[in-house]
Order: sequence, then structure tokens, then C-alpha cells
Amino acid sequence: MNGLSDVRLTLQARELEQEQRATVFLASARLGHRWNRFWMRLHTRRQLLELDDHALKDVGLSRAQALEEALKPFWKR
Repeated sequence: MNGLSDVRLTLQARELEQEQRATVFLASARLGHRWNRFWMRLHTRRQLLELDDHALKDVGLSRAQALEEALKPFWKR
């Protein structure tokens, strides 16, 4: 191999490495975002159980609707 081919291979290897890092970063960011949504759903659904009838009326929910929503698994919308 001549020197030019070595430089090209080195540059290509660096580019591939950078692409892999970017892919891993994006995948972990998506996973983190999804986990945050799951956690928020779980937290807010639990808080629905603590609301009194007056507060539920303010947000436009009946006790039955709040209970139905609060009992959903965190991964369901």
C-alpha cells in the first residue's frame, strides 16, 4: 500500500467511529426520553388517586374516570 491509501483508511476508520458514537448517543437519548415519559405517566396517574372530588371536577374527570386512568400500566397511553 502506498501512503495515500493508509491515510484514506485511517480517515475512513475515524469517520465510521464518529458515526457509531453518534448512533449510540441518539439511541441512548431516545431511550432516556422514553423512560422519562413512562416515569411521568406513572407519577401523574398515582397523583390522580390522591385528588378529592372537587379537584377532579376542576380537571373534568369523574372518580371512575380517574380510577380507570390511574390503574393503567405506565407503558400505556
